[in-house]
Amino acid sequence: MRKLTLLLLACIGVFNIHAQNNEQRIEELLKKMTVEEKVAQLRSSFAANPKVNRAFFNDKKKIDSLFGNGISMINPDFDNSLEESINNRNKTQEYLRKTRLGIPAIFLDEAHHGLLAMKTDVFPTSIGLACSWDTLLTERIYNYVAAQAKSRGTTMVLSPVIDVTRDPRWGRTGETFGEDPYLCGLMGSAVVRGLQGGGVMATLKHFTGHGQSEGGVNQAPADFSERVLRTFHMEPFRLAIQRSSPAAIMPAYVEIDGIPAHANSWLLKDVLRKEWKYDGVLVSDWWAIDQLHNKHFVAKDKSTAALMAFNAGVTVDLPYGNNYEKLIALVKEGRINMKDLDEAVSYVLRLKFKMGLFEAKEIKLEEALAKINQPEGRELSRVAAERSMVLLKNQNNILPLPKGRYKKIAVIGPMAATNYTGDYSGVPVHNVSLLEGVKNKVGNTAEVLYAKGVDLSLNGDTYSLNNYQYTGRVKWPSRENNLRKIDSAVAVAQQSDIIICAVGENEQFSREAGNPDRFGDVSTLELLSDQNDLVKALIATGKPVIVYLAHGRPLCVNYIQEKASAIIDGWFSGQETGNAFANILFGDVNPSGKLTISVPRSVGQLPIYYNRKPSAHHFEYVSEKNTPLYPFGFGLSYNKYGYSNIQLRGNTVSVDVTNQGKLAGDEIVQLYVHQKVSSATRPVKELKNFQRISVQPGETKKVSFEIDANMLAYWNAKMQYLVEPGVFEIMIGPNSEELLKINYNYK
Repeated sequence: MRKLTLLLLACIGVFNIHAQNNEQRIEELLKKMTVEEKVAQLRSSFAANPKVNRAFFNDKKKIDSLFGNGISMINPDFDNSLEESINNRNKTQEYLRKTRLGIPAIFLDEAHHGLLAMKTDVFPTSIGLACSWDTLLTERIYNYVAAQAKSRGTTMVLSPVIDVTRDPRWGRTGETFGEDPYLCGLMGSAVVRGLQGGGVMATLKHFTGHGQSEGGVNQAPADFSERVLRTFHMEPFRLAIQRSSPAAIMPAYVEIDGIPAHANSWLLKDVLRKEWKYDGVLVSDWWAIDQLHNKHFVAKDKSTAALMAFNAGVTVDLPYGNNYEKLIALVKEGRINMKDLDEAVSYVLRLKFKMGLFEAKEIKLEEALAKINQPEGRELSRVAAERSMVLLKNQNNILPLPKGRYKKIAVIGPMAATNYTGDYSGVPVHNVSLLEGVKNKVGNTAEVLYAKGVDLSLNGDTYSLNNYQYTGRVKWPSRENNLRKIDSAVAVAQQSDIIICAVGENEQFSREAGNPDRFGDVSTLELLSDQNDLVKALIATGKPVIVYLAHGRPLCVNYIQEKASAIIDGWFSGQETGNAFANILFGDVNPSGKLTISVPRSVGQLPIYYNRKPSAHHFEYVSEKNTPLYPFGFGLSYNKYGYSNIQLRGNTVSVDVTNQGKLAGDEIVQLYVHQKVSSATRPVKELKNFQRISVQPGETKKVSFEIDANMLAYWNAKMQYLVEPGVFEIMIGPNSEELLKINYNYK
């Protein structure tokens, strides 16, 4: 033990010396730098694109004008091949090392659910992966993503998204981990640890309120009280900073109480820097500083916008740095003092030293090629999909399907033969559809029939990098076209013994909406493109129908819930979707995923989330219930898990969980807290802990949780963050509705 202690102390000593040396190097660099060179470290640029100008690196005048004073960050080069990307990154870094100060650049990429590039592994989108409630698996996945990204020269990624989604009309719902701040914070922390443990820096985004913008419209105002912001929207960021030390944070596009986040010094300086002691880089969202003068109209021009963002605390201007180019004149005019400029530059330099960029070696193409299409990536993707899929209905235990019983299986629907992987998705070497997965599973033991059923859109059914080719509004197929396809699908279905119907959304329906011609927000949560008619026609055949949902946001599937024999919710589950689905369908895997966002009955119920205030949804609507179709935390298994014997001993609460089924399985045990009387209103329940456990048939496991002040604290009537004495309900169960309760007195 003494040797271990000495070793730890030695490591801490080396780290401190290294940090001190870096601070000295930063101080020395700042003394040497001109104003132009300092400002360059706060600006970004796009990489050279050989498709536009293959002679870029041979044009000294051009490259000097772009990188002569250095550059902070270089944005993703989506248009380049792997070979071109690595060649450009090597040449750019080589050029920068030969500049007067030799300061290297940070190469950025997107990595929402895998690296956004060609020939990379694609995992479930965040809203799906969150349904696994598996932080250890999440950390492993993003450690793998980091290795793949690092091999290509990526040094920082613009992920994870840890916004709390409280309006699923928002097109970016699929990028988030759901509606709960605690779960978003923990899943986001796991992503950061995985990425940064693998040598690639992470960026938390978007700070804050982005997930509940007005009308569910991307970038619309998020006008909430400070208490709401702190309780829900800021909490994931506080937790992630506390638990994982992310390298960067990105403010949101939104305005809060009339102040855009990129000009909000209270948000970025008072809260992040002073209160939370955050010492990382604050990068702007793309063109968000421009929006101060061309969208929010709080600045008259680029120069004013640059001054506002800089004074608010934004470190780096993405993606072009055009606004922060104006900082040079602002410093020379005395409107920005040198001390503040040096402080901003030091954040960037500190990150570059921490990442070891000054000593980094050339990127090797063969190392990047070695990371393509590896068994480890495919295995991780499959396991993630299996743990993320949620069984929503299983009437008369029709699932799992007994192998060999059904000789003709119809796989029908627009999501059957094409596996959509979601927005901000890379393109895998092999992408397994449901149709392919079922065929792989049954082999020669059954005949698998297929029909598309309907066209979702006419913009195209194949996915390419980040869906950039899908611009403009969706081109809808005619109803006549879809009715003909439905008739054909029914003819196929009538030949079968059982029907698998795959419906949902493609990336054109569910993605980031942006200027000027990308759409992704919706005004309805119903199935689009005549898909309900397809489902009704298949149900009418009288044959059992298993519905598979592939989508990026919760969908109102009331008819399906009422009539389908079984429902599996797969979200956008990544490159191994088909194999994972087949494993669950035929019982090789026992489903264990649970929803991390409430599913409404209609768009008219919005907003609807489990951690509502006591007065919300107090009365039912005239024509509809006020409860969700599926509550937060809900998910079935091929087993039944019994909860009993909730006990409180000191600060430890425990419950017995019994596997009452015949299969081994995983159960996600959830703990919620509610204070019965408080000075300011509190939600009716708040998730405060959870455990994913494995339980054998007939086995009972005692699951225990420690109650501490962090679990009970909140922002009281005086806006103080503390625990008020009183009685708390401690609730434990399989979801947010089916809960055992016990009182806990805090004095």
